[in-house]
Amino acid sequence: MVAALVDHAAPLLIVAGPTASGKTALALALAEEFSGEIVSCDSVAVYRGMEIGTAKPTLDERARVPHHLIDVFAPDEPCTAGDYSRLAREAIAGITQRGRLPIVAGGTGLYLRALLDGLFPAPQRNEPLRDKLRSLAQQRSPGHLHRILTRLDPAAAQLIHANDTPKVIRAIEVTLAARQPITRQWQQPRDPLTGYRVLRLGLNPPRAALYARINARACEMFDRGLVEETTQLVETYGFDCRPLTSLGYAQAVAVLRGEMTRDQAIAEAQQGHRNYAKRQLTWFRKDPAIHWLDNFGSDDKTQRAARALVANHVIGNPDGSVSIDLQQNSPRGNR
Repeated sequence: MVAALVDHAAPLLIVAGPTASGKTALALALAEEFSGEIVSCDSVAVYRGMEIGTAKPTLDERARVPHHLIDVFAPDEPCTAGDYSRLAREAIAGITQRGRLPIVAGGTGLYLRALLDGLFPAPQRNEPLRDKLRSLAQQRSPGHLHRILTRLDPAAAQLIHANDTPKVIRAIEVTLAARQPITRQWQQPRDPLTGYRVLRLGLNPPRAALYARINARACEMFDRGLVEETTQLVETYGFDCRPLTSLGYAQAVAVLRGEMTRDQAIAEAQQGHRNYAKRQLTWFRKDPAIHWLDNFGSDDKTQRAARALVANHVIGNPDGSVSIDLQQNSPRGNR
C-alpha cells in the first residue's frame, strides 16, 4: 500500500495525544495494517533502563513491529529536542526507503514540533547562569524557578512542568539571552521537515475515563516495582540524573529519600500525570491539522476510523477526501 502514492511526497503518519490515551495500541494496529514502523516520540523513553515509569511498548509489542528511538541513550547522556529531531528524521528516511510507512507515536509535543517544524536558532549555553539557577533550585525549590519562568514567559511556564528543572532552566536561559520570551522565539523561521505528506491523528478520550486510566496506571507502576527500578538507576547514575525528575520517577526518588510515603507518592504521581495530560491536550489542540478521534486508541471504532483516514492518505480517493460514519463503522467518500 505504501508504494501507491498520490504524489511524489512520501506519506508520514503522526499519532499524538495525552498520556495513557492508547497511542501505542493505535500505532501498533496501524503499523500492522499498513506495513509500518513506529518512531517513538517520548522524551523519557529514549533512555535505557527506564522501563516501568515510561510505559514503553513491551518487548512483545516491539517484536510485532519495528520500533525506533527507544533505549537510545544512557540516562546520564543528554538528549535535546534537536538530538531527537535529527535521529527521528534519519529513522523516518530509512523507513521510507524500505518502502514502509513511518508512524511517529508519542506525546512529547516539543519533540514533535522539532521534528516537523524544525527548531529556532537558540542561543549558546550559559554555564555560569545554569549553575546559578541550579543552586537556586536546590536552595529554594524547583517551584521557585518555575515562578521566575512564569514572570518571564507565562506561556512557557504552562507548557513546562515545575519539577522539570532542566527544561525550566533552559527556558529561563534562552529568554534572558535573547531578551524575549522563548515562546516568541519558537515562532522564528526554522528548518521544517520536507518531502512528506503528513497525516496527524490525535486521541482525545472522555476526560473522566482518561483520568481513571491514568490513576490506575500510576498505581500499577508502583506495584510493578517502580521504586526498585529507581533504586537501581540511582545506584548507577546518582540522584541528580536528569531523567529521574520526570513524573513517576521523581515521586519514587522522594520515597527513597524518605520525603514521601508510598501512598503519598502514588497520589502525587496520579495528580502529576493528570495535569500533564491537560498540558498535552492544550499543546496539541493548537494544531489545526490534527484529526481528532474521541476515544482511546484501543477502541474498535477509533481504530476503524483511523484506518479509513490512513488508507485515504496513503492511497487517496479521487477527490482526495474521505468522511467517516462511526455509526456504520465504515469509510465512505464524500457524496
